Amino acid sequence: MMGLKIPKEERDQLVRSIQGYFIDERGEEIGNLAAGLMLDFILKEVGPYLYNQGVRDAKKLFQEKMLNVEEDMDALQRPIELHKRY
Repeated sequence: MMGLKIPKEERDQLVRSIQGYFIDERGEEIGNLAAGLMLDFILKEVGPYLYNQGVRDAKKLFQEKMLNVEEDMDALQRPIELHKRY
């Protein structure tokens, strides 16, 4: 699986968020490098689980939509009436 590419602005925002978490929850101040390394760890270790869950969720939604399409297509069919000739 390819590594996730995050635009610099979003990465910077995530780094600040991690720094805020450490201040709020642990009373610890961490720098940009430490927060960036934490982000890299999270993306590498947790990212695949989150990605796979997203794929499962998308698959389930797609299957539900396809079921609706099948029902809609069936509803478009017209009845066939056979006439008896005898």
